[in-house]
Amino acid sequence: MARGSSAASDNVDAMNKTDIETLFSRLRAANPNPRSELQYHNAFELLVAVVLSAQATDASVNKATPALFAAAPTPQAMAALGEDGVAPYIRTIGLYRTKAKNVAALSRILIEQYGGQVPGTREALEALPGVGRKTANVVLNIAFGQPTLAVDTHIFRVANRLGLAKGKTPLDVEAKLMKVVPEAYLHDAHHWLILHGRYVCKARSPDCWRCALADLCPHQPKTARPAA
Repeated sequence: MARGSSAASDNVDAMNKTDIETLFSRLRAANPNPRSELQYHNAFELLVAVVLSAQATDASVNKATPALFAAAPTPQAMAALGEDGVAPYIRTIGLYRTKAKNVAALSRILIEQYGGQVPGTREALEALPGVGRKTANVVLNIAFGQPTLAVDTHIFRVANRLGLAKGKTPLDVEAKLMKVVPEAYLHDAHHWLILHGRYVCKARSPDCWRCALADLCPHQPKTARPAA
């Protein structure tokens, strides 16, 4: 059962192993095959989509990328478009000028250094323009099947709110999650936690009344079902 009752993450007791197992077994039962909500067809499109999603919603990225990927489905085609050619396709996405520059630049690097393929190591990915640890973790997990955890604002909030992995920085939360998430759930853990934070355990008003984890969660006060 839940430990403690404070809503402040610093005062939330750490979740025990039994509750962690229960938490992930419930998330898996509700969504056995979780997937990223970004739309892509290959590792290159995934990489570009994740770069574009920084400080933007997946929905906004998905509105822009079909036309972009139709025009430039490969690093070669994207590099040929260049920054000025990419920009009009992603104008509706925040920071689009910087992102257009990064997408064009990383495409050139993929051609020059990796034969047009997306590299499968953290070091190589993080050396690409616009790619940080979170982006690298997403690509490594989805494209290469590695058990990584990409800690975004949703995972950061959910991990702290539940007492699953308390930390003051995304890197701290990531390190703790890697230690406490059972191996059987590790590959899909970041998908489950992101989706849970996006649609149920929301920042301002979590939907506690429909949360499958409510009995494991110390967050108070619990939100009630809205009036009909």
